[in-house]
Amino acid sequence: MQVKVYDYGKDADDYYVIYKVTGLDPEDQEILKKKVEGKVDIKDGVFLITNNFERKYFPFGSEAAQMRAEDFVAREEIEMTVYLTSLLEDE
Repeated sequence: MQVKVYDYGKDADDYYVIYKVTGLDPEDQEILKKKVEGKVDIKDGVFLITNNFERKYFPFGSEAAQMRAEDFVAREEIEMTVYLTSLLEDE
């Protein structure tokens, strides 16, 4: 499984991060679809998770995140990988 931050920013209502997850078999996709928090879309075998945040919890909202965006993206990818792995291990 590989997790990448696909997109992040602010829309009309709130802040969001979209994670792109590849390398999941269809069985794992179904498990995660039922358990993961956030909006899930599966397009051409690619698993997309959209999480919405209030401004104060948005992981890319701080000044440090703006200056070191690559570090914050990497941290988000690691945290989501750990989260998804834990959901699959609970099964």
